Amino acid sequence: MERQNRQAGSADPLSLPVIDTDTVVIGAGPVGLFQAFQLGLLGLSTHVIDVLPEIGGQCVALYPDKPIYDIPGVPLCTGRELAQQLLAQARPFLPADDSGRINNLHLSDQVASVSQRADGGFAVATVHGLNVRCKAVFIAAGAGAFVPRTLNVPGLNDATHVPSNVHHYLPAPHALDNTTASWANQAVIVAGGGDEALSAIIALDQVPTDARPALLTLLHRRDQFQAEPALEAQVRELMAQGRVQLALGMPSGASLENGRVTALQVLGPDEQTRTLPLDQLLIRQGLSPKLGPLTGWGMTLERKQVSVSPDTFESSIPGIYAVGDINTYPGKIRLLVCGFHEATLAAHAAAAALRPDQPQHLQYTTTSALLHQRLGLI
Repeated sequence: MERQNRQAGSADPLSLPVIDTDTVVIGAGPVGLFQAFQLGLLGLSTHVIDVLPEIGGQCVALYPDKPIYDIPGVPLCTGRELAQQLLAQARPFLPADDSGRINNLHLSDQVASVSQRADGGFAVATVHGLNVRCKAVFIAAGAGAFVPRTLNVPGLNDATHVPSNVHHYLPAPHALDNTTASWANQAVIVAGGGDEALSAIIALDQVPTDARPALLTLLHRRDQFQAEPALEAQVRELMAQGRVQLALGMPSGASLENGRVTALQVLGPDEQTRTLPLDQLLIRQGLSPKLGPLTGWGMTLERKQVSVSPDTFESSIPGIYAVGDINTYPGKIRLLVCGFHEATLAAHAAAAALRPDQPQHLQYTTTSALLHQRLGLI
C-alpha cells in the first residue's frame, strides 16, 4: 500500500517551498498514474496530488479486492493489484528515496485552486499548503474527489473543526503494530456496516496483543451489514468470541472536551439513548465523490464533467487537460481502457504545445534509446 509520508496538515504551509515542475496530475487513480508515466516518457516532469491516503483512486477506495477483467493483456487483477502495477510502471518518474518516500507524490491532500500565471503557466495550491508552479495541469479525478462520508452529528461534520481523535482512515500498518501507538489499550469505536468498516475491525483485531485496543466496538444502525459474506463471517466470529462489541443505533450527539470526542450518544432500536465512551472514533461509511473546488476554476462543465476536445483532451482553458471519468466529449465511454488512451493523447498534445519549436517524433519503447534512457534501462 503506497502512502504519503507527510501526513495531511502536519506541515506549516508557510514553511513549504514552491515546487517547480513541468506538469501537475490531479488524481492518483489508474488513469492518473498512467498519465504520469506517459508524461515521463515524453521527458516532462510531474507531481501527482490526490485527496485519498493511498494510490488507486476509485479502484482501491471502492473495490480493492474485486476482480477486473477488461485491462488489455491482464486477464484478471484486483483494483489494488492494478494500482500497484501502474505505480511500478511509473517508478522511473515517481521514484522513491531510501526511506520509501515518493517526493513527487502527494497523498491526503486536495487541490484547492488552479490559477493562471502571467508567464502562461499555472499556480496550483492545495488545502495543506503545497504550492506548485507548472506549465500544464492534467485532471484525472475520476468522478471527483472521493471524500469520506461522516456522521450527521453536531461537532463531527464540520470539515474545518474535526476533533483530533476522529478518523476516516486506519493508521498505517506499522503504526497499528506499534505498542506505543495512540490506539493501543484504548476504547475504539468503528462506525459503519460495509466492507470498509468490517475490514477495519478485522485489521484492528489482528494487531499484536499489546498494541490492540482495550475495547473494540462496531457501531451500526442495525444488525445487518452490507459487506462481503466472508468479511461478515469473520466479524461475527469475533463478536461470538467477545473480542468485538456490537452497538446498534443511530448517533444523535457527541460529548466534546478539549477538541476531542469523549463519547457518542446513540439512539437505539428500542428508542432509548445510550452513551458510548470512546478514546478513538473511526468513521468508515464509504466515500462520496465531490467536484469540490474544481467547479470554480473557470472550465466549461457539462453535467459535472469537464468538457474537452476529443483530439487533445484539453479543456476550455488552454493548458488544462482532463482524462478519465472526469471528462466528457462526443462518444465518451467511461472505461479504464479509454482513460489510458486519453492520457496518452493528452500527454502528446501537451508536449507539442509546450515545445512548439521541437519536432514531435513518435518513438517506441521497443526500439528508442532515448525512451530506454528515460526508463532507466540504460
